[in-house]
Order: sequence, then C-alpha cells, then structure tokens
Amino acid sequence: MDYAAARLNMVESQLRPNKVADEGLLSAFLAVPRERFVPTLFHDAAYSDDDLPLGGGRSLLEPMILGRMLAVAKIGSGDRVLDVGSGTGYGTAIMARLARQVTGIEDNSDFVAQARARLAELGVLHAEIVEGKLTDGHRAGAPYDVIVIEGAVAAIPDAIADQLAEGGRLLAVVKAGGAVGRAMLMTRADGVLSRRPLFDAACPMLPGFEAAPRFVF
Repeated sequence: MDYAAARLNMVESQLRPNKVADEGLLSAFLAVPRERFVPTLFHDAAYSDDDLPLGGGRSLLEPMILGRMLAVAKIGSGDRVLDVGSGTGYGTAIMARLARQVTGIEDNSDFVAQARARLAELGVLHAEIVEGKLTDGHRAGAPYDVIVIEGAVAAIPDAIADQLAEGGRLLAVVKAGGAVGRAMLMTRADGVLSRRPLFDAACPMLPGFEAAPRFVF
C-alpha cells in the first residue's frame, strides 16, 4: 500500500473539507505516518475516516475529530501542551511539530513503551511520554497553554481543568449519558473558565472518564 498517497488523501478528503485549513497543521498530519501507531492488523486501514482499535478498550481517534480539535486549539510554536490519553503517541507526534513542548500522559504501560519507541524512531522532538493516572493530568508540568483529551469523557475533571494556563485552550469530546458526544472548547480568561460547544463527535469513551454510577433507593 502507498501510505504516503493514503496520507495525502486523508488530508484532502477528510481534513480540508471539515474546517481544518491551517497549512502548518495539515503539514503535520502529512508528516506523521499514522500506520506506525496502530497494530499491524490495521496498517492498511490507518487512513480510514474511523477510530482504530489499539487494544485494551482504547482507540486512535478518527482523523477528522482530532484534526478539528487541533484546528481550534491553534497550537503555536511557544505553547506547552498536555496530551491526555496519548495512547501510542500519534496525536503527540502531530502536536510536537507545532508546539514548544508536548507532554503525553498515558496509564497503559505497553502504550507508553510503544509511544516512546515510535517518537524516537521518527525523530520527534519536543515531546515526552509520562506514565500516570489520566484523570489527574500531569501537574508537574502545569500550567499548559493547550490541553487535549484524546477520547470521550462524561465530564472534564477539575484536576485537569485546573492545569490550564491563563489564555489556555482545552479540547475534549464530552458525552453525557447516552447523548451524542460534543467536542467542547474550554478557555481560561481572567481566571474564569468558560465552555463552548463545537461540533457533534462520535468517539469511544476514554476508560476512567465514565460517569460515576448513580444509586437509586
């Protein structure tokens, strides 16, 4: 399979028509080989417009959803970024081409090892993968100019929102109950957090971010 051609087709047919217009961001998607971040079984499906299973109940986000969130994030060359649920490192690799520093937080030790290996093999600079509880974020590196949560969540944990810098942008797909997920933008201005819905987004729930069970007596 010609992966370079498939990558170009992904950019031209999935990203550009869906409000991803920044050339720097599109160049990052063109530069990062998505097939290197998924199991061998899914190499030939790497550029499909779908989430791809990574194992352990985890998935690689659909390119359009990741692309649209990163377009809204407007990552600049001076930004420090936290990638929550970085998985095997694909999103981290893309963001690292745009930011000053990206920290991927991941709780699956196998994914941590894979992500570190892929980033090293591809010569990705300005990125690190740390192992830890996803819902805690990574306070040691806070505050962050941009935080991206790679998967649906029932709610954005306060522990993560508190790590957003003044003027920062937090992107996540929020899925409450059985409703369709909505990509959300959270910003901090004058110390106040505000939220704005962006677009409908169907993606798997990120394990650990489900709604707490409700007890009925």
